[in-house]
Amino acid sequence: MNTLSYKTVSANAKTVNKQWVVVDAQGEILGRLSSKIAMIIRGKNKPEYTPHVDCGDNVIVINADKIKLTGNKFSDKVYTSYTGYPGGQRFISPKELMAKHPTRVIEKAVRGMLPKTKLGAKLYTNLFVYAGTEHPHAAQSPTTITL
Repeated sequence: MNTLSYKTVSANAKTVNKQWVVVDAQGEILGRLSSKIAMIIRGKNKPEYTPHVDCGDNVIVINADKIKLTGNKFSDKVYTSYTGYPGGQRFISPKELMAKHPTRVIEKAVRGMLPKTKLGAKLYTNLFVYAGTEHPHAAQSPTTITL
């Protein structure tokens, strides 16, 4: 048996094959959709996945304003942020956030599922979220997938 034929192949920036993918968020549940998007951005759905390399696809999410949350999470869930000043803790519900910035609910959910490292920050730049059905990435000829 030839042992040289069993070498592990590790992807790098030159050998990785990145695609453009469109995901329609209309009527989807936030957490389930976000976990699948995070897997695609990370590249874990590919056989050549390598943990320390950006080998995932670029994901375009459309209809982000039509996302659903189960139970009473739409009004009871709380996003917390801190301004850096004493007494500067701010709270906002998904209902209020959707009224101001409908794309940020999906962005926050996906970002929380990515690694908290430099690689995670780089992976987050591969996510593009839009409230309507139109997106400016037609030149990349993205493929539409259903999750």
